[in-house]
Amino acid sequence: MVDPASLDDYRANGGYAALREALRMGPSGVIREVNDSGLVGRGGAAFPTGRKWDGTAKRPETPRYVICNADESEPGTFKDRVIMEGDPFSVIESLTIAGYANNAAKGYIYIRGEYPRALSLLENAIELARGRNLLGTDILGSGFDFEIEIRRGAGAYICGEETAIFNSIEGLRGEPRSKPPFPVERGVFGKPTAINNVETLVNVLPIMLMGGPGYAAIGTGRSTGPKLFCVSGSVRRPGVYEVPFGASLRELIAMCGGTGTNADGTAREPRAVLLGGAAGGFVRGDELDIPLTFEGAREAGATLGSGVILVLDDTVDLAAILVRIAAFFRDESCGQCVPCRVGTVRQEEALVRLSDGGPRRTDVALLREVGEAMRDASICGLGQTAWNAVESAIDRLGVFGPQEEQPLKEVR
Repeated sequence: MVDPASLDDYRANGGYAALREALRMGPSGVIREVNDSGLVGRGGAAFPTGRKWDGTAKRPETPRYVICNADESEPGTFKDRVIMEGDPFSVIESLTIAGYANNAAKGYIYIRGEYPRALSLLENAIELARGRNLLGTDILGSGFDFEIEIRRGAGAYICGEETAIFNSIEGLRGEPRSKPPFPVERGVFGKPTAINNVETLVNVLPIMLMGGPGYAAIGTGRSTGPKLFCVSGSVRRPGVYEVPFGASLRELIAMCGGTGTNADGTAREPRAVLLGGAAGGFVRGDELDIPLTFEGAREAGATLGSGVILVLDDTVDLAAILVRIAAFFRDESCGQCVPCRVGTVRQEEALVRLSDGGPRRTDVALLREVGEAMRDASICGLGQTAWNAVESAIDRLGVFGPQEEQPLKEVR
């Protein structure tokens, strides 16, 4: 729709109308509309954005900060990159609105290090916005001062976790912090902080223009608004697709042209679909009528996560996929806590043995005990979710076939 390097083009297509509306209604009015919209986080946790902003804005400590989490490193996720590369001014405008609502004088964009094109476009957008009095001192004559600084990640998946981002911005090792205290109480530099990912923030713009109730009318009663899904794998047209919450998985795959055909012209059926990325779970190919809502996914025993839809047909080696997922978590564990540091290694080792035809009963039992320990005792979401995809593949897809498992008395 717009030239990503041109502020004039962005404004000609309605850009910065949302910021003007936000300045007109005041910080409390902005938070009220975001609350009324039902907007929740699009990064996987699905926490109500209005509640997060309200909690930060009411803290007595100053200064306060707002952060755009652009460290998009979940395997299979690329929607935030598309937004930043195609519409960078929307990210700057929405983060400015977040700063205004939370009475923050500074915002950070923490961007994945492997996104050089998005980085250069955001830097250009910040410079142009500052030159037009859309950033900096006394924005649009409102008396509101706000600056944005970009911090570039160095390739650590763990820094997608909100408290690890705080450590990284402060120049510390990128490790998660124990919670509580929560970011709204003590975030970056020990001050109240509201942190949202790119997709969540840009949804604030239509909320300002159409009002919270108008936005809430899109989607379903409990999952409001539109959602971006990153569809990849065995589909004809992989890419980013936007649909209202409530569309089914089958409808989304059909939008991508389906899974293609075999050499004899017959339709190729999906064997499995990974929802939510490496930290998500598998559903079977005969479960495609699952509604793409947070509650619909939960009722189906799955999760939407950040919006990953990885379609796998019957030509894919699922055991190899699981080994690759386990290797990813083993490699990306920060090592701070024992359950994750040791558990991710043991999980990968067991899956390698299983994929090589090892003793199924013993290794599946080992996987379960290690997985439960990681889920229950890990500090952050990496260890807590590292077992999810493996568990769903074993129980839902029967990857390693039926087996009579005996619980292990001791896991070393």
